[in-house]
Parts: sequence; structure tokens; C-alpha cells
Amino acid sequence: MTAAPTALAPDLANWNPEDDSTWDRRIAWRTLWITTYNLTLAFCVWYLVSAIAPRLNVIGYDLSKEQLYWLVAIPGLAGGLFRMAYTFLPPMLGTKTLVGGTATLMLLPMAGWTMAVRDPSTSYTVLLLLAVAAGLGGGAFAGFMPSTSYFFPKRMAGTALGLQAGLGNFGVSLIQFLVPWVIGFGLLGTAALTPQQKADGGSMWLHNAGLVLVPWVLLGIGLSAMYLKRVPVTANIRQQLDIFRDRHTWYMTAIYTMTFGAFSGFAAQLGLLTLNLFGDFEGAPDPLKFAFLGPLLGSITRAAWGPLCDRFGGAVWTLVSGIGMTASTVFTLFFLRPTDVTQFGCFLGGMLAIFTFAGIGNAGTFKQMPMIFDRRRAGGVIGFTSSVAAFGPFLVGMALSAFSPTAFFVGCTVFFAACTVLTWVQYARPGAPRPS
Repeated sequence: MTAAPTALAPDLANWNPEDDSTWDRRIAWRTLWITTYNLTLAFCVWYLVSAIAPRLNVIGYDLSKEQLYWLVAIPGLAGGLFRMAYTFLPPMLGTKTLVGGTATLMLLPMAGWTMAVRDPSTSYTVLLLLAVAAGLGGGAFAGFMPSTSYFFPKRMAGTALGLQAGLGNFGVSLIQFLVPWVIGFGLLGTAALTPQQKADGGSMWLHNAGLVLVPWVLLGIGLSAMYLKRVPVTANIRQQLDIFRDRHTWYMTAIYTMTFGAFSGFAAQLGLLTLNLFGDFEGAPDPLKFAFLGPLLGSITRAAWGPLCDRFGGAVWTLVSGIGMTASTVFTLFFLRPTDVTQFGCFLGGMLAIFTFAGIGNAGTFKQMPMIFDRRRAGGVIGFTSSVAAFGPFLVGMALSAFSPTAFFVGCTVFFAACTVLTWVQYARPGAPRPS
């Protein structure tokens, strides 16, 4: 029995995933894995500052609590702004140029932070600029995800985008888990770089936080150059602006901000929040030993729920996410004014539940968008919604510096509840305008 003939052009000029004769499964999955590999590293770069900042004062810097909040928040602001630009790049540059070029640019913040931590006299202005550069890693998401969506049929969108986003999000927990380990010794080939001296007289190789990623990024650049291709989805900026005339673009932006905005914001600030709530108690927990758990759970659920979203639809899981996030936030509210260190377990449990449900919602929304919009507009909406949600680390950081944790979590509860109602009315209920 011979395989069905294929009409796919060698240069993919007639690529159409909805027609098996003009779709190549191998190219699609190869693109997914290479782009996902680079996206994971991009998230590592985006959250590099959150792993470094809590240790800056230990090695000789003298930064206030507010300065540290700002420093950790700035990559979120920059990531959101970069995503605004990346939203329009996939149909203009194509996957090959977009992914490979971004991976090359990611070397800049890695090198910058490597040098900055070796010199405690580095000005705060320079640190803020380096934090902006780290935001490039967050911006990549708005380009990588839409470009990958061009390669898969709608029936597989939940699985493909769920895997890419979930494994990409894993970079958040990866860098927060990796840094505490690699700063304890001189990496192979870099032992000649003298360690930073801690206030207690010990040593710390904090510059390894940036260096450890460099060879892996170089590998990503090489893979992109050799194996990625471009498919014929093209549009200029003016043509892409039509997504803003559809009210569902704005609905999905609010809903995705609930899920990924919370995921990214709490992931960036959980370490500092834990330190500020429980740091004064005797036997206080080391926040950096727990900060990676939330992003890890959120990443796992986002990847795992992709196939479930393909089977049952995205809207129902987004609804489940909203209900779970609202309930988890209310639970966590009771432990934001701790009187004893033993309350940390309940606080952490509530936060981990928020991350878990956020991951489910991230998978659900990314199944919804390819179903609600056509292929080209779906890519634009994915990019735009993700750019707005990427402001999560900045907004959460600013809110926590301006308001009490209790007031902020009350606001989150109201917002999560409103987005849950919006999901039900527009997408999940029987007879919804855009069932997805």
C-alpha cells in the first residue's frame, strides 16, 4: 500500500495544514520542538533578574526593598512592550528569521548581567537597563507562538500550543531552580572568574546565573539556522490591525491576562513576597527554595491540558481555571498577615493552587483563539493578548510596592471572578456567541 501523494511545494509555498496533501507533519513537529527549545531559554532570560535580585545585597549592593521590587518588575514591563512589537513580526519575518534572530539577541542580557554582578559599584540605572534587556526573553513569546500556530491544523492546536507554551513556561522555574545551584561553584571553563564575596565572608559565583545559559543559546541559534523554515502567511502591519475591530480580541485579552498575567506576575514576585511576609520570623523559609514550584506546576498543567482542550474544547477548561483561581485567591487571603511561620505552608499551598489553575487556563485560552479566529488573525490575537498579559510581572510588582498584599489579593479576586463570568457568557454556556 503506497502513501498518499503529496502536493506540498519544496519551499512550502502552498503550505496548508488543513489539507494533508499540502502539510508535512514532520516539518510541523520539528518546528515546534526547535521553537519550544528556544522559547524555554527565552523564559529563562526573562526571569533571570528575579533569580539574581534577591542576592544582590548579599554581594555588596545596597538596594532598598522598593528598588528590588522595581528591578524585578521591569522585565515584565519590557517584556510586554517587546511583545507588542513581536505581535506583528511572524507574518513579516517568518519563523526561521524570527526565532534565530531572537536567540542571538538573548546573548546580550546574559553577558550584561554576568558583568554587572561582578561589580557592586554598577549604578542602579545600568541595572534597570539590563532588566529591560532581559525583557526580550518575554517578548519572544508573542512571536514564537503565533508562528508555530501556522504549522498545525486547528484540530491539533490545543496539543501543539499547549506543549510549546507549557514547556516554554518551564523556563521560569528552570532558571529559579538552576541559579541557586550554579552560583555555588566555578563553572567548567570559567573558574578563573573570581567569585563575589558575601557579607558573611563566604563566596558566591553569581555571574554563573547568566553564563550557564550561553552554550545552550548558541545551540538554539544553530538549530534555527539549519532546520527552521518559513510558511506563506504574510501581512503588513496595517492589514493586521483588523483584529482590534473584533470585540472578542478584547474579551480574550482580559481572560488571558487573568491566566498568564497571574502566572507571570506571581512567578516573578513570589520570592520577594515570601521574604516580606515571613522573613522576620525565626526559622523563616528560604524563598528561593520554593519560588520555582509555582511556575513548575503551572507549566506542567499547561502542557498536560493541551490534549484535553483538543478533546473537550478550550472554553470549559478556561471556565474551570477561572473558578479555581478565584477560590484559591480567596483562600490565600487568610494567610497574608501571618502571626507565625507555621502559616507559610497554607500560604504556599494557596499560591501553588493559583499557579496550577492558571496553567489550565493558559492551555484553554490558547485552544480557544485558533477556534474563534481564522489562521492569520488567530496568530495576531495570540500575539496581542500575550503582550498585554506579559505586563503581569510589572503590574504585580508595582501593586505590591504600592498596596498591601491583602488589598492586592482582594483586587485579584474581583478581576478573576469577572473574567470567569465573561468566559461563561461568551464562550462556555450553551448557545454562547463563540463556543470554543
